[in-house]
Amino acid sequence: MNQYVLSVIVENEPGILSRVAGLFSRRGYNIKSLSVGETEDPKISRMTIVVVGDSQIVEQIKKQLQKLIDVIKIYELEPEYSVYRELALVKVAASEANRPSILEVVEIFRGKVIDIASESLTVELTGDQHKINAFVDLMKAYGVSEMARTGVTGLARFNP
Repeated sequence: MNQYVLSVIVENEPGILSRVAGLFSRRGYNIKSLSVGETEDPKISRMTIVVVGDSQIVEQIKKQLQKLIDVIKIYELEPEYSVYRELALVKVAASEANRPSILEVVEIFRGKVIDIASESLTVELTGDQHKINAFVDLMKAYGVSEMARTGVTGLARFNP
């Protein structure tokens, strides 16, 4: 099974997210990641949907999405022709003794410390899924107490 990233351009109308999620649910498809936001035009939103399956399943999903009245256009964002990013907020247990080593790793990953408490620090990190996963794996040794991830968002490198 492969991972596919779909960029779905929709009218920014109430209920569109529910209709898209319902379409996946009714057909038994799982959404691995979902990111939604307005585009440069406030009447239009972009949904970036990551699904796992084979090419036949993805083609079926695209055909079903195209039937929804609020869907304007669907693009499959292929890795070699697209840019993907994800945002993660990671709260790490940090004592006086291990704080310098944590900060060193944060710097290497080009993260940003956005909050410091007596027993923890919260790091903001952007990048592709592999970078975020690698950072989280390293932080597990210190203790990850909380994490929030936005899900993948992306754009084609050229105008489709």
